[in-house]
Amino acid sequence: MTALEKTSSPMMPQPHGNPLLACADLPAYDQVRPEHVKPAITQLIGEARAALTQVTDPATPATWAAVVDPLNLATERLSHAWGMVGHLNAVADTPELRTAFNAMLPEVTEFWTELGLDTGLHAQYKRLSESVEFTHLSTTRQRIISHALRDFRLSGAELQGEARQRYAQIQERSAELAQIFSEHLLDATNAATIDASTAEADGIPADVLQVAREAAATLGKSDYVFTLHQPSYVPVMQYGKNRSLRERIYRAYVTRASDLGDATLDNSAPMAELLQLRDEEARLLGFSSFAELSLAPKMADSPAQVEHFLLDLAQRARPHAERDLADLRAFATENLGLPELASWDIAFASERLREHRYDYSEQEVKPYFTEPQVLKGLFALVQTLFGVHIVEAPTPCGTWHPEVKLWDVLTPQGQGIGQFYTDLHARAGKRSGAWMDDARSRWLRPGQAGACLQTPIALLTCNFAAGVGGQPALLTHDDVQTLFHEFGHGLHHLLTQVDELSASGISGVEWDAVELPSQFMENFCWEWEVLQRLTRHVDTGASLPRALFERMLAARNFQAGMQTLRQIEFSLFDLHLHHNLRSFTPQTVADVAVAVRRKVAVLFPPDFYRFQHSFSHIFAGGYAAGYYSYKWAEVLSADAYAQFEENGVLDPRTGARFRDEILARGSSRPALESFRAFRGRDPQIDALLRHQGMVDAA
Repeated sequence: MTALEKTSSPMMPQPHGNPLLACADLPAYDQVRPEHVKPAITQLIGEARAALTQVTDPATPATWAAVVDPLNLATERLSHAWGMVGHLNAVADTPELRTAFNAMLPEVTEFWTELGLDTGLHAQYKRLSESVEFTHLSTTRQRIISHALRDFRLSGAELQGEARQRYAQIQERSAELAQIFSEHLLDATNAATIDASTAEADGIPADVLQVAREAAATLGKSDYVFTLHQPSYVPVMQYGKNRSLRERIYRAYVTRASDLGDATLDNSAPMAELLQLRDEEARLLGFSSFAELSLAPKMADSPAQVEHFLLDLAQRARPHAERDLADLRAFATENLGLPELASWDIAFASERLREHRYDYSEQEVKPYFTEPQVLKGLFALVQTLFGVHIVEAPTPCGTWHPEVKLWDVLTPQGQGIGQFYTDLHARAGKRSGAWMDDARSRWLRPGQAGACLQTPIALLTCNFAAGVGGQPALLTHDDVQTLFHEFGHGLHHLLTQVDELSASGISGVEWDAVELPSQFMENFCWEWEVLQRLTRHVDTGASLPRALFERMLAARNFQAGMQTLRQIEFSLFDLHLHHNLRSFTPQTVADVAVAVRRKVAVLFPPDFYRFQHSFSHIFAGGYAAGYYSYKWAEVLSADAYAQFEENGVLDPRTGARFRDEILARGSSRPALESFRAFRGRDPQIDALLRHQGMVDAA
């Protein structure tokens, strides 16, 4: 038994053989079958409803112990089990599991909607907030109650009659549409294959070609088959010399799940209906737009403030973006014979320009970033800065795929702090992208025998290319930054010192501050002292040469202006959809995209460009009217990292302060207060502009 298992507390034991109801300390992902989903979730919803009835009984006193604890115990078990099902649905999708998930999605959504609408529970929280006990509660518990009262209002608890019924209908349908959107995108991505001859595959890296050759053999085809998964799509766009192949794969990628593809996978209608439902929801709750509703619990005060922030940043970035594009066009004309750049030429021409200008290519550094060494270096960095040890752990309960690994996070004395799973490679049946999710949160769990500390478990998911030919997986530097980004989210979840379920880790943290730790961690990928630990050449074992690092560093802000405007374009598109739009059709959505692009962009794609149909962040994720959070939090993260630059990037004392003031605090206090406690002042944009080479535009 590990030290971590000694400090973790199991869930309440169940006599059933259902792994979703099991008492094991670790989730038994490998044992979950589709037929387990309905009985387990039905039982847990029933238990949660029984707890709700108990705590809202007029005879139940309005105290933390009588109301909050019993309901948390029941709903946490439901969240844990449903989280297992949802995770498996994202990383190991099968028709049977999808059917089981979708069958229970309405019931789960209905329960959480009922909880938010429950007038009895709302009344109990109000009584608790007005009681003498409230004044004696910890600041964190007082904050949780205040947030709960706010969330009751945002969840429709104050609605009456038909409005109340309509709100519940909106929640159920919105959850269904988000799942449809996600499934359409996954299925469209998995279904697309692009055949290429040996001549057409010229220039594409050998490891990518080997995977494409194996894919062709599996499908009974000759030569190569490429897919729309990132490890296949991106290298083709960057290195494929055949312009026709680039155009074919680009067109397939940007028309996924749209009206220009398989009609059964078209996201046009789900997208438009989701927007209409969100607008209706906001108006039911007394807001003029969904953006106003979305911002109510965030750091930003209003849509106008967000738009001002984005447009100000766009103005600063625009001169750099215009220069980036002019340089690219001149280079493409003079060196590549491309007087007119099409959208499928941009990545290819950009990579050639970077190689020409800086004598640097992602493919040159890729052999140095072997996955095992990158993880080893990342864990060493975390140990230096935050004083925790990370070691691989056995998986007695099994995982959802043979490549998945489990890791223990330990104090220097060997005491367990938390655990996390890594699932790093792309494969069929796995949703694209990269994310961190929680399997369990830190909580001083109440019980009849006394409270017991439950330690957190995180799920870190990426979609890197797997190793080929018996070699370890090789990561691009972009992949390394993605890994560090998601690990920053993981640290936020794992290193919390808050013992309250609703305020530990990232729970309750303002959404536009959640990206602070993740984007903060990316900065270390550009430090020589760190890269020496991260790199070992796959063949020679040598670390990254200093000369190559200097070339990589020189290219760091390559096309930063264009990249910044691209993110601002997405952010403004999201904001305008959820604030200014009044007619909700696929055409009006497309019109907003064009209008925003004309306002801020320097690059203009072809008419068949349908990026909105695959914009999962806002249509199937948690970023609706919140995509701006990436840029908002980037100001915070860059300014926080500047403290390390001032004190030494590997300074343990600064790392300990960041851990204690940012990572450990959860939502026990406002994010801005946590930032001030670490930095000693309000955030400033200067560090972000400096990091991105845009100081002279300030």
